[in-house]
Amino acid sequence: MNTRAYELMIIIDGDQEDTMVDEVVSGVDTWIQEQSGQVVKTDKWGKRRFAYEINHKSEGYYVVLEMTTGQVDMEPLERTLRLTDEVVRHKLIRLPDHEAERRGLL
Repeated sequence: MNTRAYELMIIIDGDQEDTMVDEVVSGVDTWIQEQSGQVVKTDKWGKRRFAYEINHKSEGYYVVLEMTTGQVDMEPLERTLRLTDEVVRHKLIRLPDHEAERRGLL
């Protein structure tokens, strides 16, 4: 089975409590583990100001996750993030193999 490396950035509504940030990250972690993958690194950047308002909000919590999975369809995870009210934006990218190796994910 081919292992794939991903980077996921999640921006959570700045009006939410820290516990909500942890719940969203925990939900992603649980989903990845159910797909026989693992979250290798979780980097919480904290609350940052947006360059422009998004959904009438001016700041949010930024969290970046590095994770590995097999050949899994990531659409269910992205759908969940899109439907989660507290998530303002998210971006999931599959890391090229050479970048994943450089980061020690593969």
